[in-house]
Amino acid sequence: MKQPIILAVDDDAQVLRALTRDLRNTYRKEYKIMSTDSAQEALSALKDLKQKNETVALFVSDQRMPEMLGVDYLNEAKKIFPKAKRVLLTAYSDTDAAIKAINDVQLDYYLMKPWDPPEEKMYPVLNGLLEDWHINHIPEFDGIRVVGYQFSPKSHEIKDFLSGNLYPYQWYDVELSDRGKELLAVNNLEAKDAPFVFFEDGSYLIQPDMRQISDKLGLSLQSTHELYDVVIIGAGPAGLSAAVYGGSEGLKTLLVEKRAPGGQAGTSSRIENYLGFPSGLSGAELSRRAITQATRFGVDFLSPEEVVSIEVKDNYKMLTLGNGQVINTKSIVITTGVNYRKLETKGVGDFTGAGVYYGAATTEANACRDREVYVVGGGNSAGQGAMYLSQFAKNVHILIRKPDLSETMSSYLIDQINSTPNIHLMPCSEIVEAKGNGHLQELVIQDLNTTSTHTVPADALFIFIGAKPYTEWIENNLLKDERGFIETGRNLVNYANYKKVWKKQREPYTLETCVPGIFAAGDVRASAMNRVASAVGEGAMAISFVHKYLAEI
Repeated sequence: MKQPIILAVDDDAQVLRALTRDLRNTYRKEYKIMSTDSAQEALSALKDLKQKNETVALFVSDQRMPEMLGVDYLNEAKKIFPKAKRVLLTAYSDTDAAIKAINDVQLDYYLMKPWDPPEEKMYPVLNGLLEDWHINHIPEFDGIRVVGYQFSPKSHEIKDFLSGNLYPYQWYDVELSDRGKELLAVNNLEAKDAPFVFFEDGSYLIQPDMRQISDKLGLSLQSTHELYDVVIIGAGPAGLSAAVYGGSEGLKTLLVEKRAPGGQAGTSSRIENYLGFPSGLSGAELSRRAITQATRFGVDFLSPEEVVSIEVKDNYKMLTLGNGQVINTKSIVITTGVNYRKLETKGVGDFTGAGVYYGAATTEANACRDREVYVVGGGNSAGQGAMYLSQFAKNVHILIRKPDLSETMSSYLIDQINSTPNIHLMPCSEIVEAKGNGHLQELVIQDLNTTSTHTVPADALFIFIGAKPYTEWIENNLLKDERGFIETGRNLVNYANYKKVWKKQREPYTLETCVPGIFAAGDVRASAMNRVASAVGEGAMAISFVHKYLAEI
């Protein structure tokens, strides 16, 4: 935790040295003591300190200074750190000005010069002021701060990226947060240019894209080997598992993730049926543990970065990344998982990121405090999202087309939902239109039994309506089923053109695609079980097949 600051200002060098000495003798263990002989320099430094999220507890200033009077300086300093205590050093002739300042600028105290001995004339006064400051001081969040509009798709994208990559941040709504407005004022920024991302070193980015944020945070964006044994595309549970096993078994391993580790599971507020965690764990916690493991085993990790194409030449595979970089590898494991399907309903697309969200319950939950929230979907992801949102929202309404949840949701989740008073199930219902002015405000809902419709106020809509595989980027001849999932193993023989593309004497390994040395694991694979545990198992299994393949070449 950063030490709060005591800042002393006096244009007389000899007095300033004595003042600084006395302050350090008593307060240096708990406070950072700073001093300057220039009031203007002090004000400039205060703006920089504010930018770096530092805290000033006490100002001590001489009254008679050539640049400006101490009272005027303290008045300006108060605008930057309004809660800091203010003490004026005065000569006997300036006591009237000091007394007037107590009323005019809420001066906390004035001290007569000289203050010897400080044990009698200075420390008791400052101790009382600092104790009072501590009682009322609430430490500010020490980390990344995001300032933007709540219903801005760009703001949502930034928050989602930071939370997905496990970077804690503080969100300030530019319309409601005094602290957010203060940050803009100190840096001469205008709200119309939001969102802004402020970093711990005092720097900031204006309307940044994810690559700019990634560069600033120092996320790895360069591979370290000319040739890898295996490149894993996608850092969901299957990809993370493959990375851990690949690294631990001595393979030169690269993990490439387009957005953030964890995939769909990473956005889950609570996974309660994962082996070994009787109290459950969040998707973010699972991702954090796995990334730490993989890094410890020497796995390279590129994020955010995407693979846009794969080219096969002899026994080598060349992956082209979104930034134009080409990665060479002997084998590939595709674990890109699935994306939530879009709700193709009138108006919904207009408010995506502005009240309408796909997954992302943990990212936007706090903004739903005491509001009316709707969840579309009857699977476990929808149930987990609804349970999490119920801790914040006034009411959570789950819309499903079926009569009940029994066919699509685990019984433990159904029991939890039934026992949560502010979660309301709306069976046999669907949304026919989303309405609002700049952000979601209303939903038109149809009763599928009667075809009647009614309009309800809605502050947020979270959509969990099934998934489609993220395989559109694959343009070579990998065989996929009619829904776009990658076929592997013995199922490949069911395709008419299997013999045209598979040229090995042996049959494909269980998780191998129709291209030797390219494997698929997790939800992206046809016939996958769509469970976190099974995805983790397939990721580990894929590496065992990678070993077998590498032994052949």
